[in-house]
Amino acid sequence: MARLGRLLRRLLRGLALLALTLALLAAIVPLLIPVRPLAGTVAARELAPDARFVEVDGLALHVEERGAGGTPLVLLHGFLASTFTWREVLGPLARDRRVVAFDRPAFGLSDRPLPDPASGEFPGGRDPYAADAQVAQTLGLMDALAIDRAILVGNSAGGTLALRIALARPDRVRALILLDPAVYRSGPPGWMRWVFRTPQLRRVGPLILRSLDGRAREFAELAWHDPARINDALLAGYIRAQRIHDWDQALWRFTVANEGSDDLPPRLADLDMPILVITGDDDRVIPTEESVRLADALPDAELVVIGACGHVPQEECPQAVLAAIDGFLARLEGDRLGSSERAP
Repeated sequence: MARLGRLLRRLLRGLALLALTLALLAAIVPLLIPVRPLAGTVAARELAPDARFVEVDGLALHVEERGAGGTPLVLLHGFLASTFTWREVLGPLARDRRVVAFDRPAFGLSDRPLPDPASGEFPGGRDPYAADAQVAQTLGLMDALAIDRAILVGNSAGGTLALRIALARPDRVRALILLDPAVYRSGPPGWMRWVFRTPQLRRVGPLILRSLDGRAREFAELAWHDPARINDALLAGYIRAQRIHDWDQALWRFTVANEGSDDLPPRLADLDMPILVITGDDDRVIPTEESVRLADALPDAELVVIGACGHVPQEECPQAVLAAIDGFLARLEGDRLGSSERAP
C-alpha cells in the first residue's frame, strides 16, 4: 500500500507539473507570435480619391450627404459595416429631407488611429473606439455639419450607439429609428470579458480578425433571410475596407473597447422621445424577440416586424423599411409625401 501511495503521489505531481507547463505555454506562446504588418493595403484616400471627409476630434470621418430640408436623418451603421449598408435607402430618404451617413472609426473609409507602441496611449489621450468617444464623434460631426437636432437611424450596433446618444444628449435627438438594434446582447457574456483584457489575446487578436478575410459570404448568409440574393457586388462592398492600412488592428481595438456592457436596459425608461423599432422576422444575429422586448420596454415606441427578412432589413427589404419610416415620419412631422411613394 505504501508503494502504491508513493506511485499515486508521483502521478499527481507529474500531472500538476504538466498542467503548470501547459498553463505557462498558454501564457507565453501567444506573446511570442509575431504580428506582421498587412501586405498590399492602401490609404483610404487612395482607395476612394473622390470620397468626402469631415474632421472631428482630429479624425477624418468619411461622410455621405444628400438632400435638404426637414429634420435631418443621421444614419449609424453596425459592426463590420459602413455607409455601404445604406445604399438602398439613402437616396429615397433624401428626396424630401437631408440625410447624412458616415463611417465610424475602424470601419469603411474613416480613420483608424492606433495607440503609441511605447506608451499605449492614443493621440489626444482618449480611446476613439470607446462608447463615449463614439457618442462624442457623432455629436461632433453634427456640429461640424450645422445639425442642431436630428433623427438618428441605427442598425444593429449602430442602434446601440443611437440609444447612447439619445441618453447622453436628448436635446439633440428628435426621434430614433432602430433597425434590429443590439441592446440585450452587445458583447460576449460577462464571464468571458476578462479574456479580452489578457495580454495574450490582445496580442493575437488582430490575427484572429484576419481570419475574417474570405468569410464575407458566411457572415452575409447569417445576416440575410434569403442567402440566394447575396451576390458578388454585395460581398465586394463589405470586404472593401480590408484593403485599408491597419484595418485588422483598428477593428480589434474597436472590439476590445466595445466588449459589452449591461448598462442600457435599466436606462431605457428614460427615453421619452418617439422611437420606431424595425426588425426582420428571421434575424439570426439579434433575435426578433429582443427587438419586441425592446419596443415593450420603451415609453413611446412603435414596432414593425418585416416578414421574410433578416438582420439588415435596409439592405434585404428596403421598400418595407422605407414604408415603415415614411409612416413614422408622417406621424412625427405631419403628413407629407414619403420617400417610398416617390418615383425613382
